[in-house]
Amino acid sequence: MALTIGDTAPDFQADTTEGRIGFHDWIGDSWAVLFSHPKDFTPVCTTELGYMAKIKPEFDKRGVKIIGLSVDPTEKHDGWADDIEETQGSRPNYPIIGDTDFSVSKAYGMLGADVSGDTADRTAADNQTVRNVFVIGPDKKVKLVLVYPMTTGRNFDEVLRVIDSLQLTATHKVSTPVNWKHGEDVIIAGSVNDEQAKELFGTWDAPKPYIRIVPQPQ
Repeated sequence: MALTIGDTAPDFQADTTEGRIGFHDWIGDSWAVLFSHPKDFTPVCTTELGYMAKIKPEFDKRGVKIIGLSVDPTEKHDGWADDIEETQGSRPNYPIIGDTDFSVSKAYGMLGADVSGDTADRTAADNQTVRNVFVIGPDKKVKLVLVYPMTTGRNFDEVLRVIDSLQLTATHKVSTPVNWKHGEDVIIAGSVNDEQAKELFGTWDAPKPYIRIVPQPQ
């Protein structure tokens, strides 16, 4: 079964390019982004892994750990990292999971339970559903799931934007409108009645009674 928002992210033990980890222990009290790849040495994924290395400081300052996954062994990941650095100008500076028994991909609903065999015998097309982004909170709950086709590179700036919204709305009773960016106006959450809203926010603009706009809380 595919994971949905609000599900507990499955815990697992796995080998990575930075050693063996227990996923929930590795997350600790942080937020986390797990992004997956169908195979090493694939062109779109090469650009994605390089870009994530470049913008890792943006995740760091938000208290977010990032981790990749590819359905190949970690020793192949090391050679791929050389290509990523050569072609993208940045080498992965975060762990990449080697999912050689497909256990993580299966647990996260990206491959069917019947998948088995040697990863070397499977092509990227065989694993094309392993193209997900999961944002996971400190409570180990799934906060966002994005699924991309192999032919379309992911927009990790959008992932950062969503994390800004998730972290804001986790601590304040607000929602963020379409195309919202950090620092822009927000909407008072529908779960807050007008009396509560006056206590929390004072006044607001309301083009409709159910759209109550206030500056972003700091």
